[in-house]
Amino acid sequence: MKLRVLKTMAVVLAAVIFVMVGVGVGGVITAQASDGTAKTVVREGAEAPAAAEAETAATGANDILGKAIGAGIGVGIAAMGGALGMGMAVARCGEGIARQPEAAGKIQTIMMLGLVFIETVVIYALIIGILTIFVL
Repeated sequence: MKLRVLKTMAVVLAAVIFVMVGVGVGGVITAQASDGTAKTVVREGAEAPAAAEAETAATGANDILGKAIGAGIGVGIAAMGGALGMGMAVARCGEGIARQPEAAGKIQTIMMLGLVFIETVVIYALIIGILTIFVL
């Protein structure tokens, strides 16, 4: 039983790590786009102001795209980990109630508390994803 709980916690932790890696993916794409913009402005010479505006617009689009991809991957993996953890918790709760119907109230209370904690981690991943797209 403890091994299953550890596996669930490992999946949720991996989901949070993937969210953090997603933030890094957005930053890498942004750095490449800003580096490319600097080279384009230097090479164009006379058309530098027009080229700079076009490249700035493209850089902004790449920046948002990279952040959105990273956030989407991170939130998706967090949701998957949360769903697996919740499914395992509800299955074990059902087994526990089947074995000891007189303890159904206590088992359900503990299960609901665990589900709340799992859902909180998924909501944190969603908040990190939204902040990644719009703030960072």
